[in-house]
Amino acid sequence: MNVTTQNLPNAPVFEVPDPVEEFGQDGGKFYRCYDALADEIDEDMVKGLKEQLDGMLIFAGLFAGVNTAFLALTLPLLSADPSDDISALLAQNNAILVQMATGRNDSIPANSRLPSAEFSPSHDIFAVNALFSLSLAFAIISSFLAVLGRQWLVYYRKKSGGGPDRQRWEQLKRFLGAARWQLEPILDDVLPSLLQIGLIIFCASLILYLRHLSPAISLIVGIPMYVGLAIFVGSALCTLWDKFCPFQSPLSHILFWSARAIPPAVKGIKALEWVKLRQGFSIKQLVDTLSRGREAETPESLQVIALQRAICTSDDPATLLHATANIFGITKVSQMEQLWSDRGFQERFLDQFQNSYSRMLQLRGHNQVNIAASSRLLYLSAAAHIVMYRDTKWDVHETLERSIDSLETESILIPHSQLLNSSTSLIRSTLSLRLLRYYCISRDLSGDTHDRFCNHLATTLAAQAHHDSRLSGIVSFTVMHHEDLLFGRSESIDVLRNAYRGCGTFKFNDSAQLCD
Repeated sequence: MNVTTQNLPNAPVFEVPDPVEEFGQDGGKFYRCYDALADEIDEDMVKGLKEQLDGMLIFAGLFAGVNTAFLALTLPLLSADPSDDISALLAQNNAILVQMATGRNDSIPANSRLPSAEFSPSHDIFAVNALFSLSLAFAIISSFLAVLGRQWLVYYRKKSGGGPDRQRWEQLKRFLGAARWQLEPILDDVLPSLLQIGLIIFCASLILYLRHLSPAISLIVGIPMYVGLAIFVGSALCTLWDKFCPFQSPLSHILFWSARAIPPAVKGIKALEWVKLRQGFSIKQLVDTLSRGREAETPESLQVIALQRAICTSDDPATLLHATANIFGITKVSQMEQLWSDRGFQERFLDQFQNSYSRMLQLRGHNQVNIAASSRLLYLSAAAHIVMYRDTKWDVHETLERSIDSLETESILIPHSQLLNSSTSLIRSTLSLRLLRYYCISRDLSGDTHDRFCNHLATTLAAQAHHDSRLSGIVSFTVMHHEDLLFGRSESIDVLRNAYRGCGTFKFNDSAQLCD
């Protein structure tokens, strides 16, 4: 295909790529786009988390200083005041001196127990110190975890040895590990929540301490604190009603997660057979599992994840087109099932499939129409390739079916002027899409439509078919069944899939029937 357009002066040339025969075999264009996208995503995440951790460290340091100052005032209240013992001893000594000075022989009761021996702190003071100490512990723990989190981020972005391919896949594995172990939620939600819990505990202990000193002052200080707490909880509850509410916080994330996770968890706990679980668990099994470690992702799985990541997160037309072109490199059913199983990928691909033409028309340049048509053709071909490599019924592709049914035949097939320069994968997939539309949607291949299709097939034979066995298979399949197509008889879609994958027993020599 390779349709290009030159934008305005000083703008780069935009090119619609050809489908690839093997994943990544496009001159490194997809990998360059993916590396730039992955680096941007990772850098944005790391930069945001580092800024948050730095702010936490500063606030935790100030908070710990204030908390320590209050502890310096309240901790001595847990033990007896030495001045009370001194006062008691002085009072007893004064009584003896007075008796001696007056010459009286009255016996003076001797009190051998000092006030410190009978001292016991009040419950309020004990609770105040316990809460102040707990608040300080939360501040120290959050500070320590913030420092540890910065070390995690350094490891996450640390470049490994080897070439760019090894670095790319290793960084993708780190990204998957960070997602699997919830690195971002831990640093973004758990750590700030520890500091916020410590602050709430500090406010409660401050109110108790002020109430011990003066109930009136405690009430004056407590009212704004209660109002602030109510605003904090209320803003978190607002996010349950509107997930796009700007009042996001660790508490709101916990509430949102709890609302989704608790009902399924309760059902799972009720259905869990605890007796069998206890019987099947052993320390030896646990040690064996930990010693083996987790099985790493296969290269094929990483390729699929890279495609999903590029298509689901990128808004760059070049990145999206190069990623779509590499869908043709997925030639295993298991890989295609993994690719299509991601709901985010489905929605994003269908959106591009339906709107790529109008979006490409918005590119600045002198050849927007051809670029838009070529882009739409690439997405159409990729859609056909996805369907051909999934062992599912056509009914599961309802949205895709409606989109294909709305297209004209001319928009599905490659123009004759571009056949010589088109890749065999593109030709094969567009032919399959036309047959797929007949088998499963319109069943209209008669009259002028049939003649145009036969002419297109003959041109394909002359142009490309002899150079690719799988294209030869789909052409031979079409030739062998063109009478069935003409008279409304159709084979199973599985037969078409086998022909597309090169698994059929079709002979290329049978294509001579078409020319007759």
